[in-house]
Amino acid sequence: MHQHSWQRSSYCGQGESCLHVAASNSTVSLTESSDPTGAILRTTPAALAALLRTLKENRAHG
Repeated sequence: MHQHSWQRSSYCGQGESCLHVAASNSTVSLTESSDPTGAILRTTPAALAALLRTLKENRAHG
């Protein structure tokens, strides 16, 4: 099994529920600190970028 080099979100602060990200050239993996091995979302960098772009646009218009 591939070992991830997880990085903690800079938006996490001191809370218990934090987003962790690990990336390679072809895959981005996301998980949360409360269940780091049980709930892992894997996607491509392009798909994650599209999601983030959409969220930012919706927030700006919201």
